[in-house]
Amino acid sequence: MKTSINQKNNWIYGLLTLQVLFLFSCKKDDKIVLEAPIRPITTESKAYVSTLFEFMPAPGQFINTSIADSTAAKGLLGKKGFVSLGSFGGYITLGFDHTVINGDGEDIVVYGNAIANFAEPGVIWVMEDLNGNGKPDDIWYELSGSETDSVGYLRNYSITYKRPAAATDDVTWIDSKGKSGSVKTNTFHKQAYYPLAVIADTYTLKGTLLPTRNIDDSNPSNIKSVAFAFGYADNTPNGDKVDISNAVDENGKKVSLKGVDFIKIQNGIPYNMGWLGELSTEVSGIADLSLIK
Repeated sequence: MKTSINQKNNWIYGLLTLQVLFLFSCKKDDKIVLEAPIRPITTESKAYVSTLFEFMPAPGQFINTSIADSTAAKGLLGKKGFVSLGSFGGYITLGFDHTVINGDGEDIVVYGNAIANFAEPGVIWVMEDLNGNGKPDDIWYELSGSETDSVGYLRNYSITYKRPAAATDDVTWIDSKGKSGSVKTNTFHKQAYYPLAVIADTYTLKGTLLPTRNIDDSNPSNIKSVAFAFGYADNTPNGDKVDISNAVDENGKKVSLKGVDFIKIQNGIPYNMGWLGELSTEVSGIADLSLIK
């Protein structure tokens, strides 16, 4: 009987050891590193994102219209569509139906509606499905771009927006540095700019702040927002190709990812463009470049 119990205990111990070896696949710098599972590409895999997890816009001139609601956000699934994220911090979180592998060079393309000399740059975040549960609840990594750590760039920046007294008034805000401002209404869009889906009278959006030095509004009739060199959404006219190898952690330290399962696009600039309204990142498609023919 005793021998049988010992054999059972040894079997349980061996099973637990195998599970530990499976979950904790390697050690690096004396820290256990988890390996995220890879979901392979199959004949059914789609190039474009296939799941919408969250759409949280910031206030803006297109908010509460058909190009900045949940239906517009879902329009990106499996194809090109169009959705506006509003002012700083507005974001959309989406997932692929497979793991986008970190290959040689650029891996993902993000389409927007940028035109020559008018970009509305958004920060791109990626996540691997580390716990394998199919949800974007692991760690977000920013894809560093040409402006990372330059003058005017700031991590962990936030803006708190306040519901106006009258629905069609400007939406005031205060940021994490104590600066205040507003998302101004204009004559072209007269609906409420504060998202109707937000029940609270204030809400805070946190992300990475990008520089404004490429914006020239000295001539109100010809406002320019010149594209950054690389690395951002809604930055260049024909879509922006980005490399997963540029992923960095919350401290700006480079991380090595075999692939990613989720992506988040977030407006990185709070700026009033005069009669053009606020600078607002738009997204018209997100795809795995390896599946684009």
